[in-house]
Amino acid sequence: MFKKIYFTLVFIFMSNAFYSQINKHNLSVGFYYGFGSEFKNHDYTFNNQYYKVQFNYLIKETKSFKYELVIQPELNLAKHQLINPYFIIPDDPDYIEKIERFSKINDINQYILNLGFILRKPISKSLSLFVLGSFGPMVSAGETERLAKGFAISNVLAFGVTCKLKRFEFDIRPNLRHVSNAGLSSPNIGFNTKNIEFGVSFH
Repeated sequence: MFKKIYFTLVFIFMSNAFYSQINKHNLSVGFYYGFGSEFKNHDYTFNNQYYKVQFNYLIKETKSFKYELVIQPELNLAKHQLINPYFIIPDDPDYIEKIERFSKINDINQYILNLGFILRKPISKSLSLFVLGSFGPMVSAGETERLAKGFAISNVLAFGVTCKLKRFEFDIRPNLRHVSNAGLSSPNIGFNTKNIEFGVSFH
């Protein structure tokens, strides 16, 4: 409960500060939904769906490209299950208990605040292609055999298409996400997921 309240307060504070300091003509605000899963393997499953709000600010525009900054508060709802019990070795403390616990389907909430950059190539007045790279802090409310509970870092690389209709923009974004904690705690093998994301934003 505390983490949800903290995430909400951070979101409100950053959005207010961001909105009050910029040229509002270059700003768009959007809502996005995505889902995906870990690359197929025989050791575990990891599926996720997520919701994010995006603040997009146009930094610069040339004849060929647009350069944009994005801030993305995100709630990621994941499900994890250990398939291969031998992935946890006997040297692990409480390894029997961990095998029993992780072999069940576990719900894991992840709270993320990503900062990203978009390079956009307009194709026509209503259509554009883009690449997006983002990273940011994440708090994981659950533990797995691959990632410790608590602080981690989320990294995303996305490619997408935007269709503009008056003041609205509709996005489709396939993306790859890597999550780990940079060795700050153990375990730190992390997760690599492939996702697809849909969203709409308003200028």
